[in-house]
Amino acid sequence: MRKSWLVTLIAIVSLLAVACGGKKEESTLTVGASQVPHAEILEHIKPQLEKEGVKLSVKVFQDYVLPNKAVEEGQLDANFFQHVPWLETTNKEKGYHIAKVVGVHIEPMGAYSKKWKEVAQIPNGATVTLPNDPSNFKRALQLLETKGLIKLDSSDGEKTLQSIKENPKKLQFKQLEAAMLPRTIGEVDLAVINTNYALQAKLNPIKDALFIEDKNSPYVNILAAKQGNENKEALKKLAKVLNSPEVKKFIDEKYKGAVVAAF
Repeated sequence: MRKSWLVTLIAIVSLLAVACGGKKEESTLTVGASQVPHAEILEHIKPQLEKEGVKLSVKVFQDYVLPNKAVEEGQLDANFFQHVPWLETTNKEKGYHIAKVVGVHIEPMGAYSKKWKEVAQIPNGATVTLPNDPSNFKRALQLLETKGLIKLDSSDGEKTLQSIKENPKKLQFKQLEAAMLPRTIGEVDLAVINTNYALQAKLNPIKDALFIEDKNSPYVNILAAKQGNENKEALKKLAKVLNSPEVKKFIDEKYKGAVVAAF
């Protein structure tokens, strides 16, 4: 009798273990993101993630500094706003320990003007505004170089104004925080703007930019997390959904070439 009772108890415990094991573990992720397109993409995938047992909380940031600080300090599980050159520069300058989880999309940087319709019309001494952070400043200079407006030296690494070896139109450069650049379009001859801020300012990079980066730009925007956390199960699920056919379709249909899936 005692043996029969013990066998029954063991069977019940085994069944409970199987039942509990079959239930999806629920996790919560808090991810910092730029408003457009990053937060919009994350909001779109919330239902998909919930099916995987992951509840996603999206915190919108208006700058490029605080999202990495928040990840480093543990206030965020991850962020989604930057490309690898920015990440590498920030880690080096701030001593952060943030790693790429997965690449998601490319936002071709564009140059905008309300005064000129063609590059050839840009006059001598024209004023050009560019982002003031090192990685995007270099990127902006490289964009200007593709149109023959300047020529840079051949050195690797970061670029400064001293890296400009030829400036035939004697362009005048003003470096500003990236988020402020859309406000300068009506005041200067040319403004080089990151696409997320252009979209936020209701600019269409494909239609409104005087010229834009090639879609093969190496500046892929990534999901990033604190080193050591990038292989957590919930983040792996988020990374998988961000690289899904459904997300590619959403990017293609919503942004119509202004944002390009990188997977």
